[in-house]
Amino acid sequence: MTRPLILTGIDLPLEPSCGSTIWCSDIYTRLTGHGYDTLFAHLPGGTWQHGFTTTAQLAAAKAPYGPGFDAYADALTDEVAVLIREHQPDLIHAQHLGFGLALAFARACGEVPMVSVAHGTDVIAATEHAQARTVLNEIVDASVSVIVPNAAMADEVNRLTDGRHTGRLVVVPWGVPLPAAPTAHPRAGNRLRLVHAGRLDANKSTVTAIEALAQTTGHQLAVIGSGSELDTLTRRAAELDLANRVAFEPFLPRQDLFKRFGDFDAMLFTTRTLEAYGLVAVEAQAHGLPVLYSDIPGLTATMGAGGLSFPPGDTAALASLIDHLAASPATRQLLHQGAVANARSYDIAHTAAHLAALSHTARGGSR
Repeated sequence: MTRPLILTGIDLPLEPSCGSTIWCSDIYTRLTGHGYDTLFAHLPGGTWQHGFTTTAQLAAAKAPYGPGFDAYADALTDEVAVLIREHQPDLIHAQHLGFGLALAFARACGEVPMVSVAHGTDVIAATEHAQARTVLNEIVDASVSVIVPNAAMADEVNRLTDGRHTGRLVVVPWGVPLPAAPTAHPRAGNRLRLVHAGRLDANKSTVTAIEALAQTTGHQLAVIGSGSELDTLTRRAAELDLANRVAFEPFLPRQDLFKRFGDFDAMLFTTRTLEAYGLVAVEAQAHGLPVLYSDIPGLTATMGAGGLSFPPGDTAALASLIDHLAASPATRQLLHQGAVANARSYDIAHTAAHLAALSHTARGGSR
């Protein structure tokens, strides 16, 4: 008997530099165990050893929101229509409620039921740009169900769609692959080794971590990642005379980053606005690292007892937390235990099982 096929994808190169592609690889690798095959569409580039059953490379030249976006979405829609005719998927999963490929899925799906998945950057864009909000609404209109990772994201999508599709919103908590045992453990001493890892863009607000470090003494920070803010962050660290205390390292593949977690005492997670899940922060917790994080919608519930929060962008408050953690070995031990326990509630296997059940239900739905 032929296994049901899910057509999905993201209009980005297939490489592990984005939390969305990492999450998709984790999930769709495991959906094969629930009886599904996957066709994942993507833009050219990348040599990543992902977990997708089959991939299809798209030809359209990516264009962001603006004058060229409509033509880009039209080109993707033509490509998706061909994929649907050739592969006859049983279900479409549209990743992001605003990316061009998700819009193409919405326009080309026809009678194939579509489930859309909110990831965060799409919802943030829709709060800032009228064009992105229009796209989000068209994608939600075409969806049988809309998956969101937490209640805060559900509330925001519900607001952006004027409450027209409240019944379609389904909260499916994200998850991560859990290690057999933590690799980071509390150490003696009052000089902390801190890490900030992930995409370096304005919303991740890595500058908050750097400016907070300048208000402390003796602690070290490793910034691991790449992105549009790298040059600005490097200059800011130099301006604050932190060249000997802040080290910038390029993006690391996931398994390499996991090996580094044992070198640190805590993670700084400084996102300024909405956060869909905080993938790397939960991964850090799973390996035993406490997380000092921005108190923003969705993230506080995700972090649980494995971290301490501060007001977004408040460098003095973050500096105070760093010094408090450094001065209290007992607090570090409690947060280490809380981090490991909290991460266990975000096992990717549970997410995959929930998504498989939702997909089975959606196959009986209609556009």
